Amino acid sequence: MAAVPLRALVVEDESALADLVAGYLVKDGYEVEVAHDGEDAVERARTLDPDVVVLDIGLPGIDGIEVCRRLRTFSDCYVVMLTARAEEVDTLVGLSVGADDYMTKPFSPRELVARLRAMMRRPRLDASDAASAEAPTLTVGDLEIDAPAREARLGGELVPLTRTEFDILAVLAEHPARVLTRANLLVEVWGGDWVGDEHLVDVHVRHVRQKLGDSAERQRYVRTVRGVGYRIGTGADT
Repeated sequence: MAAVPLRALVVEDESALADLVAGYLVKDGYEVEVAHDGEDAVERARTLDPDVVVLDIGLPGIDGIEVCRRLRTFSDCYVVMLTARAEEVDTLVGLSVGADDYMTKPFSPRELVARLRAMMRRPRLDASDAASAEAPTLTVGDLEIDAPAREARLGGELVPLTRTEFDILAVLAEHPARVLTRANLLVEVWGGDWVGDEHLVDVHVRHVRQKLGDSAERQRYVRTVRGVGYRIGTGADT
């Protein structure tokens, strides 16, 4: 039985670039749709239910940041944002609304495809998978991390983590006595063949902390080991 092809939505107002990216994805086996503005992108995403969205930040009408924010109300697809500006604010704002990765123009379509391949190899468990899985719930103070169900609860309340944020938290919790470097986390979460800026890890860790009520000064759940990396906390106030 043939495998169901992955679905991709390319959102880019430059037609030539959109067609170029779409062509590379089609060659890699994706079913691809293209949108050239934000409103159309959101509507197509509702219909297509894509596995991944390649999303330009600088769109006419509603921009890529707002598109990503709306996507996250109904989809947990992977989102790779494209930006023509390398300023950190674009990166941080884009990732803060639930993007998983970003690329700065000009970029290599081959590198984009390679990153997507690494993303698609990450697990995506549905409810039936979760019901049959035997992995235990990981507990850190009043934080519970249910890896099979891909849910985190703090004091019994569901924490709205993106897929990448959950993966980082789960990997840290699986190694409670170990400090994980950025390189360790990139291998565990993004895959060993991922190529990009390793400071992407710091951005996602910052968002995990915010959603858990942590801060740089009050690190109960995700703690920084200066000069080394990150480790899971105990959940106790420090």
